[in-house]
Amino acid sequence: MQAKPIAAKKQWLFIRNVVFFTFTSFGGAQAHLALLLKYFVQSTKFISEEELLELNALAQVLPGPASTQTLVGIAWKVGKLKLAIITFLIWILPTAAIMTFAAISYALLDQKQKFNDILEYIQPIALGIVAYGAWKLGRKVLSSQVSIFLAVGSVVATFVLRNAYVFPLAILVGGIISSAIETPREETELRVRLFSNLNPKKLIYFLGALLLFALVGAIINRTSPFSLPIRLLENFYRNGILVFGGGQVLVPLMFTEFVEMKHYLPSSGFLSGFALQQALPGPTFSFTSYLGALSMRNFGYGMWGQILGGLIGVIGINLPGLILVLFIVPFWDDLKKISRIRHSLSGINAVSVGFIIAAFILLLIPIGFNLVFIGIMIATFLLLNFTKISPPIIVLAGILIGYLF
Repeated sequence: MQAKPIAAKKQWLFIRNVVFFTFTSFGGAQAHLALLLKYFVQSTKFISEEELLELNALAQVLPGPASTQTLVGIAWKVGKLKLAIITFLIWILPTAAIMTFAAISYALLDQKQKFNDILEYIQPIALGIVAYGAWKLGRKVLSSQVSIFLAVGSVVATFVLRNAYVFPLAILVGGIISSAIETPREETELRVRLFSNLNPKKLIYFLGALLLFALVGAIINRTSPFSLPIRLLENFYRNGILVFGGGQVLVPLMFTEFVEMKHYLPSSGFLSGFALQQALPGPTFSFTSYLGALSMRNFGYGMWGQILGGLIGVIGINLPGLILVLFIVPFWDDLKKISRIRHSLSGINAVSVGFIIAAFILLLIPIGFNLVFIGIMIATFLLLNFTKISPPIIVLAGILIGYLF
């Protein structure tokens, strides 16, 4: 009888940490991994560090938002499907609601100077969090010459190629290299046993759900020029299936399709919304709620139509990745027993660390020789690394400094 209250208490504690994570996760996906480590491994032990890195590696090889998929995977391990869905909603809705409101009140975006002043010191704090994540994960993951080579290679590829395809290709190459070098040759019997246990009906349901909206949307696109909400759902759902590499890949794809190809909104509106989203915590993919709402507004829909557009954007882009991670995580413990898959994770994680380092450098360049910002960044790193001060306190302190000065 006592087990149920203990389990319920653990889940409430988990939800509390999800709320903290949601409202302090500045800095994009690269910083999110460090915060996941802080909130769900180091302070509360909901999962082990090894499990977190495995879930992160799994999310890296799936299309969709890696931070969202990793968080939902943690929630499933702690409280199964119900907690996973609750966690997903807590994570995506606050930023999506703000971005939808921003689209509805688009004229107000031109009067955001005070808002920018208040959040002026968030960028160096986010950089400090990114640096902390790179340091912690690098010490854990970069334990061999192969992993160091893969991390350095992903940094170089990011700067040289400057192409969205570098992310899935580098992840694929990293996994293949580490799997080929580290995998022993015996595993045939285990592989046959694992795949014989898969339920083919569930696989059919999964593939059907994954393709349904894309198929309906494609038909509507060709036969019905008047149904913008369904066309938007097809746009977001299709990109949710195809996007690898997180928000840094999503944004240029969205700009090309929504601004340059389909003219759903002007470039000034797109860039203003993206600048606002960068100042908010939460998933970068919530930017799609702004795109959906503003697209509906520009085609003459009223406030409720714009709210519908915001919901279509954030649900459409996240749904494929959510379906994928909830389908795979339940048998992930068995799947990773296949040694080629298990040994590919070290290469995938090494490439991920390289991406974090590259992101840190790219974010650091605009700061230049601003000694105040560099000092705040170093102070954030030192506080996270050598004290038990939590990220929310540091973020709130940064907002307070920006408000007062």
